[in-house]
Amino acid sequence: MRLCAWYLYGEKHRGYALNPVANFHLQNGSVMWRINWMADTSPRGIAASCGMMVNYRYFLEDTDSNSAAYLGTKQIKASEQVLSLVSQFQQNSKL
Repeated sequence: MRLCAWYLYGEKHRGYALNPVANFHLQNGSVMWRINWMADTSPRGIAASCGMMVNYRYFLEDTDSNSAAYLGTKQIKASEQVLSLVSQFQQNSKL
């Protein structure tokens, strides 16, 4: 889950999220809300993402500012759960 959080939050292409689905939701002003372990146990889900799924949450009053922050400064809005997983990955990674 830590690696998944880092991939979604930290891996970038030209400063934007490398994952195309994450990039889509973040451009539209969402918050990277929650990473769910074994949420998709179908053969395709296991093969594509080890069964993990991500929830993106839209706070309507914040979508414009979140979108502008992402598109302008490439700042990703994320929940404490996601940020905690990213921090744990960074502390334990040799990257």
